[in-house]
Amino acid sequence: MSSRLGMRSFTMLASVAVIGAVTLSAGATAHADDFSEKKPLLKGSTTASYYWDDASGRNGDTGLPASGKPMQKGLAASPSWPLLTEGYVVYKGKKEPFFVGDRGPGVPSNRGIMLDLDAKTFASLTGGKFNSSSLSVDGVGGQGHIKIEYVITKWGPGVGKKNHPVAFSTGAWSRKDARPATPPVVTAEEKKTDKKDEERPETPPAPAQVAEKAPEQAPEKAPVKASAQDKAPQAELAAAVTTRDTESNGVGGLALISALAFLSGGMFLARGRIRKAFDRS
Repeated sequence: MSSRLGMRSFTMLASVAVIGAVTLSAGATAHADDFSEKKPLLKGSTTASYYWDDASGRNGDTGLPASGKPMQKGLAASPSWPLLTEGYVVYKGKKEPFFVGDRGPGVPSNRGIMLDLDAKTFASLTGGKFNSSSLSVDGVGGQGHIKIEYVITKWGPGVGKKNHPVAFSTGAWSRKDARPATPPVVTAEEKKTDKKDEERPETPPAPAQVAEKAPEQAPEKAPVKASAQDKAPQAELAAAVTTRDTESNGVGGLALISALAFLSGGMFLARGRIRKAFDRS
């Protein structure tokens, strides 16, 4: 099957799926928006490489992937997992979905490289750019391997090991596994962390700083002007005090005058008596 025919078939199936006439078989794509919301069946970590086989014969191309699916973003090769197994990988906080559409890597899996990502997914995780001419990833300094975490959310229906990956040379990829791994227990804290990673809210802007105001002092009360009604009792009181003072001064003055007059009269009488006494002598 040529690459052109494969791409045409895939496009036709995708179009039909969109209009609802038929749906693609499970694992045909790994771009579901809710891929990380599914219950995990297996978690682990490994070293991942990348490749791109589009049946063009370029750069060591070996032909169409083993699943018969055309090469595309999200298609990965595994040395032991069943074909059409689904999941996602995490690298430095970035998440990308994948499905197992091919076998490999071969000999590298003996060295612990247990997942071969497609070049476009590798570029998305590392911040590089897929080069369609060389079928490689530019802008990553020649980096070809990364340490990733993987999460399996659905096992494929065919043969293969439904557990942590093993080297291709073990032949586990060709045997039916009737005892898949026990799903890991996801704690509430892990769910909360995963949800935060998915949302990744933008950092809210810092609140504007407001200059502190000096405490306001209560305004001094203006003197209250006395009204006409308030002035009347005050005037009466002042008049009464003045009258009392005048009356007291008048009585005191009369008494003083009377005393002076009495003293003057006494002195006059005494002087007369003294004079008579001198005259007698």
